[in-house]
Amino acid sequence: MTSEWRRRDGRIGVLTGAGISTDSGIPDFRGPRGVWTKDPIAELLSTYDNYLADPELRQRAWLARRDNPAWRARPNAAHTALAALARAGRAVTIITQNIDRLHQRAGFAADRVIEIHGNMFEVVCVECDYQTTMAATLDRVAAGEADPPCPDCGGVLKSATIMFGQQMDRRTMMKAALTAETSDIFLAIGSSLQVEPAASMCAIAVQSGADLVIVNAEPTPYDSMATEIIREPIGTAVPRLVAEILEAGA
Repeated sequence: MTSEWRRRDGRIGVLTGAGISTDSGIPDFRGPRGVWTKDPIAELLSTYDNYLADPELRQRAWLARRDNPAWRARPNAAHTALAALARAGRAVTIITQNIDRLHQRAGFAADRVIEIHGNMFEVVCVECDYQTTMAATLDRVAAGEADPPCPDCGGVLKSATIMFGQQMDRRTMMKAALTAETSDIFLAIGSSLQVEPAASMCAIAVQSGADLVIVNAEPTPYDSMATEIIREPIGTAVPRLVAEILEAGA
């Protein structure tokens, strides 16, 4: 029965996608009202080769970063429920596709959050080791630099996120895979599970013996592997699941 997985007392891995942050006011990408669904050109802002080649695209990207709703967002009930699960003593590690750091802001320990797509709060140079904060770089944009270059080498600056076509960080992906391999329960929350290699963490977990539970409004390519599929809103589903896990383990 699908309810049996709640009684497993081992490690819990959690893969979170954009859907977990929509209740915080951050739109997802591929949903009916997603950023890329409403404006397909916006996807170009996240494509590495296009970003490097097109100064006008970079100018638009800096404005999009300045106006990102994540600056005003606050953790919602799903974020706080996962943090509460960890505080209750369960061994929980989050693999997140999100760049908004709402898990950490909800109280989840930073060293237990694996940001496989990076974060929006830091800026890096593509040519040298220069790093700075997004806030400092956006101050340069506000001062009139539409496409601020690296102050050390003159190279292109970008947010510390992984864009389409950009190589994933090998060490980060190894940590994510290890989390999937060692999980007894693996929750996939708010992800379309269409972006690899993030989505493949579900297969790694199942092949290693985990129960896969998918919480997502739309069908995913990994539904056939799942022990349980939950279509109800994430803001109510995740707090309920956390309560059930804690009750089953009491």
